Amino acid sequence: MSKFRLGELFCGPGGIAHGAMTAKVTDDYGIVHQWATDYDSDTCATYAYNICRNNPGSVVWGDIRQMDIEKSLGQQGDIDALAFGFPCNDYSVVGEQKGLDGVYGPLYSYGVKALTIFQPRWFLAENVGGLQTANDGKAFARILDDMRAAGYVVTPHLYKFEQYGVPQARHRVIIVGIHKNESAEFHVPSTAPYKGIDNSCRVAIEKPPIAPDAPNNELTKQSANVVRRLECIKPGENAFTANLPEELQIKTATKISQIYKRLDPNKPAYTVTGSGGGGTHIYHWSEPRALTNRERARLQTFPDTYVFNGSKESVRRQIGMAVPCDGARIIFEAILKTFAGVKYEWMEANIND
Repeated sequence: MSKFRLGELFCGPGGIAHGAMTAKVTDDYGIVHQWATDYDSDTCATYAYNICRNNPGSVVWGDIRQMDIEKSLGQQGDIDALAFGFPCNDYSVVGEQKGLDGVYGPLYSYGVKALTIFQPRWFLAENVGGLQTANDGKAFARILDDMRAAGYVVTPHLYKFEQYGVPQARHRVIIVGIHKNESAEFHVPSTAPYKGIDNSCRVAIEKPPIAPDAPNNELTKQSANVVRRLECIKPGENAFTANLPEELQIKTATKISQIYKRLDPNKPAYTVTGSGGGGTHIYHWSEPRALTNRERARLQTFPDTYVFNGSKESVRRQIGMAVPCDGARIIFEAILKTFAGVKYEWMEANIND
């Protein structure tokens, strides 16, 4: 079996899937979509349209907590690989880091359940960097132990995607697991081949220019006060580091660095997020405005042909929650090379398993 059939839980709009489908090693080794599921209807529609347009029924909309995984997903066909970017709400350092004690923290267990039921040859799981420290590190240790108990040799690593040429400083824990009965041994792909790449946000957004009729490219209406504030903020500065007049200052005890932060055009963007209110939309370096969703999608390395379904705010959330397509592709290519016996440049994992 050289075409791995991929199943996905918490599939999001398809950043992982697009990376998987575009991963190429040899003509004989690749990854194909088998089924996917997510709780958000817009997200499912986006995934189905872009990843499996000819088989939209293979994307199951529903709450995994109320789903009979074996029946609802198993009937969609056998899988050789599983991917799941389990919800990060309770692991993010921005939140309370409730970890396994939160509402979303235990959802990783459904990925483990799917591993136990389907026993794919390998898997990829993704979450925020804060996963390592939630519950004083006990949550991460428990998750890895449960994955091992399901039958897998795991390789966790904190990937800094800007080091792989992605035009965004996005740091995520990725766990790759190879079934214990496989002879393949996964290694973390090296960042060395990507040194010297110009992955600045200016290049990502402007080269080539976005077509006027590109999908999901609507401008956000900025209030006069926001425009005035942004005009006082230099590239790379935010509302708290800029020299703002009194009437434009943000009065809050929590000074989050991304509030009204303008991009530095000569560096990768800061992390694209899917949540938050005013001041968190990512702001252009020269124009006094928030980025469009299409510009944000470019920072996540989605192609301009990728169409997101739903309202502008729904699309913003989907893009912010996704895994950068190119980052996912690089990891999937390393997995494919592992099974194909193709040598590649690798480095030691930075997280002990």
